[in-house]
Amino acid sequence: MNRAWRQMSWAMAIAGVWIAGPVAGAVEVHDIARIKGAESNKLVGVGLVVGLPGTGDGGKFYPAMRRLSALMQKLGDSNVDLSELKDVKNVAIVTVTAFVPKTGAREGDLIDLRVSSIGSASSLEGGTLFMTPLKGPVPGSPVYAFAEGAVVVEDENSPTTGVVKRGAQMSRDIFAQSLDEYGRLTIVLDQAHAGWPLANTIASLVNEDMSPDGPAIARAVDPKNVIVQVPGYEAGNPSAFIARVLEMPLPPELIRSEARVVINEKTGSIVMTGDVQMSPVMISHPGLTITTITPEPPPTTENPRVRQDDFVGVDPRGAGGSRLSDLLAAFNQLKVPAKDRISIIKEIHRSGKLHAKLILEH
Repeated sequence: MNRAWRQMSWAMAIAGVWIAGPVAGAVEVHDIARIKGAESNKLVGVGLVVGLPGTGDGGKFYPAMRRLSALMQKLGDSNVDLSELKDVKNVAIVTVTAFVPKTGAREGDLIDLRVSSIGSASSLEGGTLFMTPLKGPVPGSPVYAFAEGAVVVEDENSPTTGVVKRGAQMSRDIFAQSLDEYGRLTIVLDQAHAGWPLANTIASLVNEDMSPDGPAIARAVDPKNVIVQVPGYEAGNPSAFIARVLEMPLPPELIRSEARVVINEKTGSIVMTGDVQMSPVMISHPGLTITTITPEPPPTTENPRVRQDDFVGVDPRGAGGSRLSDLLAAFNQLKVPAKDRISIIKEIHRSGKLHAKLILEH
């Protein structure tokens, strides 16, 4: 949206006339990028989960027992000895990680945290995290929060990892830093959208919209980063300027997501981004034959019997190739099990016929 259109829109709105913008529903900068410094942060600590039903580290795991002994002495029992803790099985030593939102956090805010056993505990189910100080990941960091609360194991296959909802209370403020020491903000493109054409377009749009008659205030320094100098008259309160930059609409033809196929082998799910293409290929799998080649191939010695209900072509446009979505539709038609679908897609990618990045999650 250029300056002239925005001014006309404001004028018509004041006059009581409402119209749809020329790029209604368009992708805006904040949809495919973030501001450097306005990202999530981690707070970390090491603590004890207590109250476990005999599934803790056990008295022979000295790192946990030493920490328990030190804790008891700190709380007033100065006579406790490690030998007295040899039968303790209801305590586990854990790492504690809290995730501060990218918008920052203020003193008193409650945020979620994750705990993971680092000892010999078999499960954290039913335990409670004892109060644990949390610091930044940099050595010498001050304490930013204190964590405690009931541990919830979300995945029964990973019983030594759990979460504590709203378990960390902030004791210091953490602010999102949008500007550097020179009063500049940096727009960081998502990896899937990073590239010189889009980075240069964003810089050009900012210059055209925010400084049409003055010097350029934005420039693409690489395919992923665009640096914008906040004008002096906006420096005292840059929030409105930053908001306008993030809400700038982008030409749809430049928003091309990287073609990806994400497979979760544990759940059997297949997620695609972009228009994933395949080169011509014929797939022969026990019980089925699928081809992206037209016309359909005749039976061969390797595949002597091709029953009509097991043979499906996936080249609806007759172009000698297809999209992965066509193949998945064929899988649905043939009721191919998830395990076989994943195996076939992995083989197509291995042969170089799948034109997308394949990401496997376990």
